[in-house]
Amino acid sequence: MPEQLQPLPYLIIDFDSTFTQVEGLDELADIALAGQPNREEVVGAIRGLTDRGMSGELNFSESLKQRLALLPARREHLPLLVERLRGKVSESIQRNRSFFEKFHGRIYIVSSGFREFIEPVVAEFGIDADHVLANTFTFDADGHITGFDAENVLSRDGGKILQLRQLDLDGDVYALGDGYTDYQIREAGLANRFYAFTENVHREAVVARADEVLPSFDEFLYQNKLPMTLSYPKNRIKVLLLENPDPRAAELFRQEGYQVDTVPGGLDEDELVQHIEGVSILGIRSKTQVTQRVLDAANRLISIGAFCIGTNQIDLTGCMKKGVAVFNAPFSNTRSVVELALGEIIMLARRIPEKSPKMHQGEWDKSAKGSFEIRGKKLGIVGYGNIGSQLSVVAEAVGMQVLYYDVAEKLQLGNAVKCRTLKELLRQSDIVTLHVDGRPANTNLIGAAELAMMKPGALLLNNSRGHVVDVPALAAVLRSGHLGGAAVDVFPYEPKTNQESFESELRGLPNVLLTPHVGGSTAEAQRNIAEFVPERIIQYVNTGNTQQSVNFPNIQLPEQQAHRLIHIHHNVPGVLARINNVLAQHHVNILGQYLKTNEHIGYVITDIDKQYEQEVIGELRKVEHTIKFRVLY
Repeated sequence: MPEQLQPLPYLIIDFDSTFTQVEGLDELADIALAGQPNREEVVGAIRGLTDRGMSGELNFSESLKQRLALLPARREHLPLLVERLRGKVSESIQRNRSFFEKFHGRIYIVSSGFREFIEPVVAEFGIDADHVLANTFTFDADGHITGFDAENVLSRDGGKILQLRQLDLDGDVYALGDGYTDYQIREAGLANRFYAFTENVHREAVVARADEVLPSFDEFLYQNKLPMTLSYPKNRIKVLLLENPDPRAAELFRQEGYQVDTVPGGLDEDELVQHIEGVSILGIRSKTQVTQRVLDAANRLISIGAFCIGTNQIDLTGCMKKGVAVFNAPFSNTRSVVELALGEIIMLARRIPEKSPKMHQGEWDKSAKGSFEIRGKKLGIVGYGNIGSQLSVVAEAVGMQVLYYDVAEKLQLGNAVKCRTLKELLRQSDIVTLHVDGRPANTNLIGAAELAMMKPGALLLNNSRGHVVDVPALAAVLRSGHLGGAAVDVFPYEPKTNQESFESELRGLPNVLLTPHVGGSTAEAQRNIAEFVPERIIQYVNTGNTQQSVNFPNIQLPEQQAHRLIHIHHNVPGVLARINNVLAQHHVNILGQYLKTNEHIGYVITDIDKQYEQEVIGELRKVEHTIKFRVLY
């Protein structure tokens, strides 16, 4: 990166809850009271006084006195505190350590905390002792902390103002902190700008008075065009999560520093078009349709996460051509769907959907009519993918004979027998279960003709996609008695929210199990999905890795060596040559380069030396046929 041309303003940075994630005195109390029965009570009281002082509710000197009066600490506790604080430096500060080391002469740590624990922590970032301005403890002969040096201006109300006046800095001054005392520097006219630092704590009274709010130190560096470790502040990456994925998904995105908004239900096309502007990452399940119109309105979208197996609700080709990588969860809910299918088979075989409602109505209908064991029966599995193949193993374990049909060649597991045609499977099976994908060619895969081929009294399960079965035709064969029962978890149209009513021709039919698309809705599956999908997306954003994307060329990248250039382009000849020509003209050394293509796009990742002219980035963005370009460093 080029050197900073303008002098860097003096940075006045608070320590507690800004440079570090925590308040030093709170942590010291926690250490000093280890093993004491009143530990939680005293630490809580100290934290309450800290919050009141930082928000301006309580004058600072009084807050400090009351906190120290509660603090039973000794000199020997301070090394333990320093070690703890070294591990609790704010993540964005830690990430940008090189900035502090490079510009340490323009940075002052001005804190109402205490030099004894601040100085050794910030020294590791290159900040000299004479640039640390803080209070100091007083001790008795036995090493107990008795109070603070009252002569130090930082121990008084308005202490930071007095300290800045003594410093008398010549040039622009920017103050960064989380507390009211940090804002007072600006209020007194001693700082040109005040930045409320909210990475660790958000104090509304402070934020309301700030010139700018900093969710991270990256944001400060980005706004002021200063050297930073990241190419783009993570807090500017907006995530929109629809259809209630497990809360773990939002938690992971927030931990990464992203903004996260949630909408409980699905959105129709018009609603999604209104919400998608400014969104970088979209998370959906099966109800929300991502159409070309939605993509046209998506001005910042870089990735979509499908918190489910299927992706037919997403225009994958449209995403590809717009440079939007799509990830799903192909394995995470497999076991949940398999267990549901096995349960449905047993329930239908024993005609439980008929008998249970009668019992609730007071009718005792003890009869073996129409009931049978599943042992020895033929289970026909249509679609022998992750779910179908695992169901095959479980079904054999309970004594069933397994037949399967798939349009692709698949390795059979156990004693499963492959059928050459769907017709062959339908005519032999006592129970047919569907586990195919949602491609348009599978619409009405099971229609009137296929239902007529099934054995009289056979059972049908659909836990795949709603449009795979002709529902009116299924209702007809159930009413006629040709089929002995059915279990359906997916429907051609499904309510967007739990408040919308469910309508279907299958309601009220005998021996029919209807469930509201809950095949993967177990705590274990939803947790797995909520971890798997964000992890794939975060890895793509941070490294460019597209492994397991459903629409991008899959590349498992090595560890990043320096700056990484991510270039997505239309798959036409000559683009890679043009990229390398730009780099060669600017004498940029290539450390590693990776290219993979599919029928629509090419994906080029180039690792280069850190030193290069900014014009290089502009020229790479202008390379003909470029779809998206970004830099990682």
